[in-house]
Amino acid sequence: MTTVPGPLETSYDVVIVGSGGGAMTAAALAAKAGLSTVVLERTPLIGGTSAYSGGACWLPGSAVQQRAGLPDSTEGARAYLAAVLDDPDPERVDAFLRHAPELVATLEADELMDFEWIPFSEYYDAPGRVPMGRSIQPASIARADLDPAVMALLRPPVERDRVGAAGRSTLSGGQALIGRLAAMVVRDGGTLATEHHVVDVRREGAGRVTAVVVDTPTGPVEVTARRGVVVAAGGYEGSPELRALHDTPGRAEWTMAPRGTNTGELIEACAKAGAATDYSGEGWFCPGLAHPDGSGTFTLGFRSGLMVDQTGRRYGNECLPYDRFGRIMAEAPERIPSWFVFDNREGGRLPAIAMPEGEPADHLAAGTWVTAPTIEDLAAAIEVDPGVLTATVERFNDFATAGVDEDFGRGEDEYDTFFAGGSGPNKALTPCDRAPYFAARFVLSDLGTKGGLVTDAAGRVLDATTHDPVPGLYATSNAVASVFGSRYPGPGAPLGAAMVFGSLAVRDLLAG
Repeated sequence: MTTVPGPLETSYDVVIVGSGGGAMTAAALAAKAGLSTVVLERTPLIGGTSAYSGGACWLPGSAVQQRAGLPDSTEGARAYLAAVLDDPDPERVDAFLRHAPELVATLEADELMDFEWIPFSEYYDAPGRVPMGRSIQPASIARADLDPAVMALLRPPVERDRVGAAGRSTLSGGQALIGRLAAMVVRDGGTLATEHHVVDVRREGAGRVTAVVVDTPTGPVEVTARRGVVVAAGGYEGSPELRALHDTPGRAEWTMAPRGTNTGELIEACAKAGAATDYSGEGWFCPGLAHPDGSGTFTLGFRSGLMVDQTGRRYGNECLPYDRFGRIMAEAPERIPSWFVFDNREGGRLPAIAMPEGEPADHLAAGTWVTAPTIEDLAAAIEVDPGVLTATVERFNDFATAGVDEDFGRGEDEYDTFFAGGSGPNKALTPCDRAPYFAARFVLSDLGTKGGLVTDAAGRVLDATTHDPVPGLYATSNAVASVFGSRYPGPGAPLGAAMVFGSLAVRDLLAG
């Protein structure tokens, strides 16, 4: 149990639950505004899934995009979301779009924050889309340039954290985002408290939320919030029971959330205290490379190869944005697990970005990958009809030769070719024809669930009965029903929304 810079007090102006991007944005802005602020994190390390991420932030219309000369604007993003989202809440969407550039300007005014544009294609071909994307990310920073006490608490990148290794000397992506924001919190008088698991909220009847109940290694404590509580503790992706209750595709062991986190207790506690909930958004999905320990890992950017179901047939464009492909996986039971079939053109390495990938030898020994000298033998190894798999691969290879995927249109969209490097007529289509052949087991992973507490345009949690804001209770990140509903507009949409509504919650707190 660690508290930085000093011991936990019994009362604060603002209690922030969780330590991901939305939580840390709220905490940094609250501390900067002079509010006594504490961040309560259930694990020994801060950052949550945000620390594992690439750090992309979908925050349209800011000065960062302007500096990069992009054809981006708030109105362009408005047109894009209007075309992409299903039945959105117009007030929340408008609040997100109006506040995004303001938030970026506020954060960049601090000497500890610096953003830059990253080319990364958006996920839908729709009006308002910016060629090569409008996402931004914090610039990399040396660990030594930030408060060492804070850096000691920073969760390492996922490929290092899952094997117990330390973080890197240079922070990039989500590491840079959490590291910079956490350093701001402590510099401005806030407190970071790890191994403090918030399990309940105290509400005065149908009135105000006044405190949280915290499990610690030394016993339960109650921490009072004079101004308000901001719930930003992730979703329920780590709970098999809640996933089953809400019929959420995938499994807890396949999520990208850090082990033992994001099990939804606080969402449930708020609901018991009268908060409204909505679970229709389900999750931020992705194809997940299955690992020998039963986990799955976020995978994108397939450069070659093809995905087949348990009958040996393709069922979608493998180069789709990961959430879109994940949702296609979830449409039929024979697609989970799937097998990704690839050849030896990359020396037996997976022709994709998997975080982490693991060692091919370990996969082969465990059976999460198999290899064979022919497609027919590969089919036997993964227990599918050899004739079906052979025909599937031959048809795919014919498409690669012609440059047109007649079945699923792979290579027709900007995103399809963003990671591809093929040399044929369609660089997203490369023949699978160099023995030996491999098949990697894939499951349905996620970057978190996106259903939970219902909030308004100010980040206030709404009462299930009255639909009025619950006084003193705010929420953001994957603890809420996403402003984007079941859609994933572009790289960094989860972080961008979490940060904006964390900021708007603090703005409302200050006005109250």
